[in-house]
Amino acid sequence: MLIGKYAIKVRITKELSRKHQVFPESSIKPYHKTGKDRFRSRNKSNTPQDIVRVEVSPGLVKIIIKARKIRFNGKDYRKYLVRLKNQTADKDKWLAEDAIPDGELHLTILSAFKRA
Repeated sequence: MLIGKYAIKVRITKELSRKHQVFPESSIKPYHKTGKDRFRSRNKSNTPQDIVRVEVSPGLVKIIIKARKIRFNGKDYRKYLVRLKNQTADKDKWLAEDAIPDGELHLTILSAFKRA
């Protein structure tokens, strides 16, 4: 129950009857039943989507655009943003190096672009 502009009066159980019933509004926090409600990001599955392998047919890769490193279960994984032939930018995919056909060739081209 709100008392004035900045104070709240709460109902207190018998165990806490020695405590004062009125608190400043800034000290009141929302109630969460369990830790699952409070920490929603911890409820994610063990296998992130980024680690799932995607197969691409040979000859479909046009160019590797970008690289990033992902850490999962204490291991580092490299993923590459790949543009496929005859596809627009919204169809780009993040793939692992071993899932890219002719990956070494495309990675040397990517490193040459980075140096230039």
